[in-house]
Amino acid sequence: MKIAVLLENTACPEGIKAAHGLSLYLETPGHKLLFDMGPNAAFAENAQAMGVDLERVDIAFLSHGHYDHAGGLDLFCRRNSAAGIYVQAAALAPCWSAGKGEPRYIGVPRSGLAHRDRFILCRGDRRIDGELLLFSSVTGEAFPTAANRTLLMEGPEGLVPDTFAHEQDLLVTAEGKAVLIAGCAHRGIVNILRRCEELLGRSPDYLFAGFHLHDPATGRPEPEALLRAVAEELAARPTRYFTGHCTGEAAYGVLKERLGDQLSHMGGGMTFAL
Repeated sequence: MKIAVLLENTACPEGIKAAHGLSLYLETPGHKLLFDMGPNAAFAENAQAMGVDLERVDIAFLSHGHYDHAGGLDLFCRRNSAAGIYVQAAALAPCWSAGKGEPRYIGVPRSGLAHRDRFILCRGDRRIDGELLLFSSVTGEAFPTAANRTLLMEGPEGLVPDTFAHEQDLLVTAEGKAVLIAGCAHRGIVNILRRCEELLGRSPDYLFAGFHLHDPATGRPEPEALLRAVAEELAARPTRYFTGHCTGEAAYGVLKERLGDQLSHMGGGMTFAL
């Protein structure tokens, strides 16, 4: 299997663009996959620079309904006319952030919503085939993050705290390896990992995800005690971790101190052969 980071907050090789967001490309024996499309066209420009042909993607996923993962959705649909896009139905509802005062819209851009005919709407877990299992059935509440508290969704009587029912994660099993892929891990990376282990029967070999341990509204990481507790949970497993985007530099430093070579940064332009 191969995973290429088409877009992340940082760019590693020269000529690769960076933006606050995430987009991953995967090749398995059976598929060419796109997981999220970043906030704008940069993911597609980087794909071209990296030799990734978006027209050959046969299946795509939107991890959750936030612009920094869905901003390039319209462009992808115009570049690729065939791939179905798996989306939790709840991701089509408006999402908001009150982290910087007055609530602002952070949901899927209107241009992306115009391609609803391409969406494969899910309401919970979905087994796609022998390689791909999409799941949203994460119920654990360990290690809640302060960064989630300013994120809102529309309820019957106005804006309410986001439940993240629109978030989904992908488990890829091929060539004897299991790879867990998440977007922002709003439900908590440990909780997502635990649910993956229930579904898989063991820990995944690899995990690629943003860990959401940095609050963009305040510019601060989560408390060090929480970061160290998360690090201990991750270290207790044999999984190799690759993270970036919403993890934050300070949080990454705390995790790296405990995890060492078990943890690596995934930056824009990087490719991993698994």
